[in-house]
Amino acid sequence: MKLDDSQWQKLEPLMVGKQGDPGARGRDNRLFIDAVLWVISNKSIWRNLPAEFGKWNTTYMRFRRWNECDIWRQLEQDMVDQPLLKSMFHEIVAYGDQQTGRIKQRLDRRAKKLVYNSALGKLDSGRNKSANADESTSHWVGLVMRGVAV
Repeated sequence: MKLDDSQWQKLEPLMVGKQGDPGARGRDNRLFIDAVLWVISNKSIWRNLPAEFGKWNTTYMRFRRWNECDIWRQLEQDMVDQPLLKSMFHEIVAYGDQQTGRIKQRLDRRAKKLVYNSALGKLDSGRNKSANADESTSHWVGLVMRGVAV
């Protein structure tokens, strides 16, 4: 999927980040949309985005920001008289919803892991063990303190 000139003419005035908009503007909005369509149509991961579209991470972060602001859904709704563009944006919206679901699942798992570790007393499981006493030494000290030293 790639935008042709007539589709871009319909879409360009609706783009966020165009010349004259307040705040940051996109370097090339058409290239950005084409990059998103490439990822979706090829069912590829962002890292595989060809260099001709620019840096994959920059494109992904912009996609994610637009997804969080629901810009994709707004663009889909604005394409009432353009069925092909509407279907393209529908695919982008579906992909964005899928990405949002994955992010929420990841955050939920992380939160549950923190609750589980805190219940076990592992408040800082990522702490550097070298900062603590050597495990064999602490075990020996524990045995001596109980009077069970061998």
